[in-house]
Amino acid sequence: MEVEIEKLVATGLEELLAQADLQAGDIFVLGCSSSEVLGHQIGKHSSLEIGRIIVKTIYNRLQKDGVTLAVQGCEHLNRALVIPKQAALDHNLEIVSVYPSLHAGGAAQVAAFELFDHPVEVEHLVAQAGMDIGDTFIGMHVKHVQIPVRTSVKEIGKAHVTYVRSRPKLIGGPRAKYSWNPY
Repeated sequence: MEVEIEKLVATGLEELLAQADLQAGDIFVLGCSSSEVLGHQIGKHSSLEIGRIIVKTIYNRLQKDGVTLAVQGCEHLNRALVIPKQAALDHNLEIVSVYPSLHAGGAAQVAAFELFDHPVEVEHLVAQAGMDIGDTFIGMHVKHVQIPVRTSVKEIGKAHVTYVRSRPKLIGGPRAKYSWNPY
């Protein structure tokens, strides 16, 4: 099962990245319910092993592009996010004092805390894209305008998966232009 989960995560992530146009320094948010992956109700059967597989797979791939992974926690931590301390400082994010556990934060947050260099929790950030495994609702952490991305991977284990990217807002009225031509 672990190999299949890793493969599905990698495939879905690659298909998202092909559409997301992320740049070095961007933030990618992961919401993940290991309970849902295993076919249980969210928050009721956390698996650190599953969390580690998912976080490590995504982290290793994003590192190649210089993209920062932020891992959203559960409602018991107000959906705060684990992020490397340097990224929090670079993005001027307010660090909060809490440590994740399997039942407050969740398996993916604990896995991120184990994996990241100098991990910290932040309450808010604005990511450019993300992946939601198990309907954890990451939208509050993704910038406007959010665009759903369809991939070939609809489920990881038993968990429903959604993907999101973002683009700058198109603003203006009838005279606005969205490509460069000042005349």
